[in-house]
Amino acid sequence: MALHIPLASVREGQGWLLSCVADPAATQRAWDAQQLATIPTGPHWRAAETALARALKALRRTPQHGPVLSEISSSRAWWLLPPTLAEELDDVAGLTVHPPGWKLRCPPVTHSLGGRWWLAIPDGTGHLTDPTLLGAAYCPCSYRPDSEAQA
Repeated sequence: MALHIPLASVREGQGWLLSCVADPAATQRAWDAQQLATIPTGPHWRAAETALARALKALRRTPQHGPVLSEISSSRAWWLLPPTLAEELDDVAGLTVHPPGWKLRCPPVTHSLGGRWWLAIPDGTGHLTDPTLLGAAYCPCSYRPDSEAQA
């Protein structure tokens, strides 16, 4: 089954991502030159890093989530979380929450770049993953679909 994402959603997501940088034109130039853009965490969102396989499982357990960036070569993924994040995820095994000012190298929303792609694209609204729901998805006692529970 093919996944169809409306072009308007991609444009809105791209616009939102560009609104998170100090110099949107420079970011767009980097993308146009087929380079990843460095976007610091802090004012608009924080990033929690995890193994890609765990992020894929957590996505199934977190039906309402925000953007998730991934990289195939390192098998890593980054969840975008609210900038007000405090200590909610400090004790969650398998997640590393980066401090404000940490730089995430991002491709555009429109396509993959440098082995990175948006596993869940920004939707343009600024909606981010709720840290409580993400923590629950990483808890070994959390809900698991029947197929995963029997595996």
